[in-house]
Amino acid sequence: MQELLNREKITRKILIVDDEFIERAILAKMLDGLYEIVYAEDGVKALEIIRRDKLKLSLVLMDLYMPELDGHSVLKIMQADSELRRIPVIVLTAEENAEVKSLQAGAADFIKKPCNQPDVVRARVKHSIELAEDSIIIHQTERDTLTGLFNKEFFFQYGKLLENKRDHAPMDAIILDINRFRIVNELYGQNYGDEVLRKIGGTIHKLVNEVGGLACRVNNDIFFIYLPHRNDITAKIQEYISMIEDTLENKKITFRIGIYRDSSHAGEKFEMERKFDFAKLACRKLRNTYTTRFNFYNEELRKKEIHSEQLINDIDKAISEKQLKVFYQPKYNISGDKPVLTSAEALVRWVHPEFGFINPGDFIPLFENNGLIQKLDIYVWKEAAAQIKSWREKFGVYLPVSVNVSRVDIFDPMFSEILSGIIKENEIEPEKLLLEITESAYVDNAGQIIDSVSRLRELGFKVEMDDFGCGYSSLNMLTALPLDALKLDMAIVKDICVNQKAYRLVAIILEIAKILEVPAIAEGVETIEQLNLLKEIGCDIVQGYYFSKPLPADEFEKFFS
Repeated sequence: MQELLNREKITRKILIVDDEFIERAILAKMLDGLYEIVYAEDGVKALEIIRRDKLKLSLVLMDLYMPELDGHSVLKIMQADSELRRIPVIVLTAEENAEVKSLQAGAADFIKKPCNQPDVVRARVKHSIELAEDSIIIHQTERDTLTGLFNKEFFFQYGKLLENKRDHAPMDAIILDINRFRIVNELYGQNYGDEVLRKIGGTIHKLVNEVGGLACRVNNDIFFIYLPHRNDITAKIQEYISMIEDTLENKKITFRIGIYRDSSHAGEKFEMERKFDFAKLACRKLRNTYTTRFNFYNEELRKKEIHSEQLINDIDKAISEKQLKVFYQPKYNISGDKPVLTSAEALVRWVHPEFGFINPGDFIPLFENNGLIQKLDIYVWKEAAAQIKSWREKFGVYLPVSVNVSRVDIFDPMFSEILSGIIKENEIEPEKLLLEITESAYVDNAGQIIDSVSRLRELGFKVEMDDFGCGYSSLNMLTALPLDALKLDMAIVKDICVNQKAYRLVAIILEIAKILEVPAIAEGVETIEQLNLLKEIGCDIVQGYYFSKPLPADEFEKFFS
């Protein structure tokens, strides 16, 4: 395609289609030396050449009236094909009223027979080719090369033009996200993945052409679709899904769809970008859900989004006003005759002036998704370090406290400096601020995380792998991980007294901890039966409601007496 656009170095190819030999010869004489010429004496032969040389042809000069297949029919077939449509066609005819009809059918220009003005023919041919080539350049900048759909920038520009053209009639925003597309590429190869994207893109292109909308591909495996609103959109979405599935041979490839219905909120009009934000929220709601393929943005999601936005906006105020309270849950060493308090875990709680107590499950994942989790983490680290210092000065108890570390923290180049500064400010030893990093974090750019953790351990910090047993890390990988403790996921601890498989899994993990020569910590211990069983199979440290729920610092102090 790039060769086609290089006007100085390539001889363009032109197809002359006419059932009269003399007419073909006259046109060829006019264009001789300027272009490479190929010929066809009827529409059937012309289509064979056009389809064969579709990437090489710069122009078709075509008579309208020919045997077997006339020029009108050839033009109609070309306009219906997205690849052939780009080739400009100049119509040749002696008919007086054929010009308007031909241009309306998609012809680039019109030359009246007999063709007895060589300069006019050459000028019109040159002009039509250059216009088509300019169009290709524009098309390439505004379109995704793989699927032929708009790129994101032009999609929103044309979407707003479409809205204005239709006097801001309701338009529905639809997002299609292919599930686990990265795995598709890994299993079948990138060429296969590209073919999947082409097929889905082609089906979407056909859909928007039929109903009068537009679409684009963003972020590799996500498609945005903008369609005129329909009251029967629920039924139509089922049809759209079937259309896409019919093009995919591999039925294991699935996708999820989020939809914003423009009539969802009477009287409210949102910008196009906002509609797709809503559709994205509806689509995200389907993660890890396999019972339904699509989801509509609704009032419940809207309220939740507004609530989330307010929490995001309030985070700085929450930190400065200490609305965020750090609670502490004790950890006990149970390896001896009697449980001994050995450390605590710092857990954050939010007492909001408007919403009251906010469940950590509502705001921690939210901040993890938008990167604000680092602000929260640093706040907790500072509070925990100050509390360690306070307890030592007040009770003479130098109790280690574990704090959570997020992926965002680990990838911050200033991570170790921030922690070292907190330790220095509070005059405590690094080993007293225990760092809990989730097992899943170790497989997210494992090399960089291992390097970062190794650096922290060199500085004297101790690192615990949190939520171990979720199924992320391989046993082989454990040998390379810098660790000071394994912390069992509470989901597998809770069933050890009633589920033989859970019991055996915990026993295996405890054995792994012994091999690695690190202590094992079990969280979520609620009953004496769980405690005794864990002690029996060699667990070192436990925490959970059996000993205490997380408590404010002043209430936690009862464990020092």
